[in-house]
Amino acid sequence: QVQLVESGGGLVQAGGSLRLSCAASGTIFSRSAMGWYRQAPGKQRELVATIASGGSQNYADSVKGRFTISRDNAKNTMYLQMDSLKPEDTAVYYCNARDLVYLGNYWGQGTQVTVSS
Repeated sequence: QVQLVESGGGLVQAGGSLRLSCAASGTIFSRSAMGWYRQAPGKQRELVATIASGGSQNYADSVKGRFTISRDNAKNTMYLQMDSLKPEDTAVYYCNARDLVYLGNYWGQGTQVTVSS
């Protein structure tokens, strides 16, 4: 059974930083494309950033230059470094893993990020 556990969310003032982590259980991490998504109240879940198993990255325009996604395959962990945070970044952030071999798609439980103005 695959489990994704996010951590690192919290309350921060605008302009501040947070670092989210996503720890994956099982053996899928190294063969999975990983990503962060977020969902604000009353809005649909949206892509924040993705990182391929080989390390190539993709970002939503709204976070380019402020957020950095990374992964440590040895630790089965993905990170999202969030700098220059804005109130509009307030959302529940979810970790996602897409198993490219067995085609599974997995989600974490989410972690709340709140940015005050």
